[in-house]
Amino acid sequence: MKKTIIIAAIMLLIAGTTTLDARTKKKSSAKKANTTQVIFTGDIANKVIGYNGPTPLNITVKNGIIENIEVLDNQESPGYLKRATQKVLPQYIGKTVAEGKALDADIATGATYTSKALIKNIQMGLDQVKSKSTGKKKATSKKKGTKKRR
Repeated sequence: MKKTIIIAAIMLLIAGTTTLDARTKKKSSAKKANTTQVIFTGDIANKVIGYNGPTPLNITVKNGIIENIEVLDNQESPGYLKRATQKVLPQYIGKTVAEGKALDADIATGATYTSKALIKNIQMGLDQVKSKSTGKKKATSKKKGTKKRR
């Protein structure tokens, strides 16, 4: 009788552990499938200057797609900043990170410096996006022929 109870208890313990393990795997895979990153460019692009100074951004990337780009406090003239953001930012929204990196974005006429600063901030921010599969920053490829020969 004691052996039966002990065996039943062990089986329940094993079954409970297996169920818990399966639930944990489901939750962790769900987290991987729904990855959101917000990249702050204020530190990485602090030397990127618009007309009146740095133009820091928050770039939201969800599952490898650029969802939002928020312009943070800066010293740009509001009219020029508005013109530049209305022209530049929509070109990136909805694109994959790879498409965003490869994009040759149009600039706003009359807000050239601000537009170029926004584009450079976005490009530098997208370089910081981590790969979904490994959780590490994507490796940058070396150009061929850059190795020094003796």
